[in-house]
Amino acid sequence: MTQQERDTEYYQKFKMGSFTSALRWHNLDELWQVLRDDVAHDWYIYAIGSEVPDAVSTHDDLLHFIEKIDHLLREEHEEDYCGIVYADDLKQPAMVKIFDPHNLGVSCGYSENPPLPGWVLSKLPPVDLITNQVVPNNRKRWWQKLFS
Repeated sequence: MTQQERDTEYYQKFKMGSFTSALRWHNLDELWQVLRDDVAHDWYIYAIGSEVPDAVSTHDDLLHFIEKIDHLLREEHEEDYCGIVYADDLKQPAMVKIFDPHNLGVSCGYSENPPLPGWVLSKLPPVDLITNQVVPNNRKRWWQKLFS
């Protein structure tokens, strides 16, 4: 990652911003509804390890992503709480980090090398979050099939 990429507003918000967990499933439902109701339709959908999007998603693509990621999280996160989706503001989000249920590491505590989320929704144009984190093939296939 270049210094120029580290200096972007996106990277600063991603790394240094304050985020709150959608701790319970009903909190996640409320966050999804806020995103569905966003009339600006100016969300980037970025799957870490994939090509960085250069344009905002369509509203239909955002709705489709929310439906599919919600299903994936509820099916694969075998807890009675959510706690793996974080937003900078749950009521008026500009960035949402969605952690992969199978790559959590220490996503909510302190770690020298915390895992990256699997997906990020943002109103800011994303930068490549180059990582040595290996994206499992099943997640790559899931992402590739999502909009095909």
